[in-house]
Amino acid sequence: MAMTPEAKVKKVVVKHLKQMEAYYFFPATGGYGKSGVPDIVGCYKGRFFGIECKAGKNTATALQLKNLSDISLAGGVAVIINETNMDSTPSIISGGDWYQEQRLNDGEVAETWQTDH
Repeated sequence: MAMTPEAKVKKVVVKHLKQMEAYYFFPATGGYGKSGVPDIVGCYKGRFFGIECKAGKNTATALQLKNLSDISLAGGVAVIINETNMDSTPSIISGGDWYQEQRLNDGEVAETWQTDH
């Protein structure tokens, strides 16, 4: 069975997380799970992270962006990773200042900002 483009992004991200020896998992969202939770959540060197993986022209939903924003506001790293930035996973998760802009389906721009503190 062929791997989907998003599955390919997840595979690369997981490869990087394993090399970094980060703790991570894929949360269950059905049943008792929470909708809109990032595809991969974990912790690296004491910092919580949430990663939403996308491929092609796919964009995050408003609920996914809300969850990423909540993670960022709580002091975690929240990011959307796709084919263009998947090889930057280690530097994104390791910290530093970064900015992510995501265009929603209606053209509205949602922004996520994270800085080390």
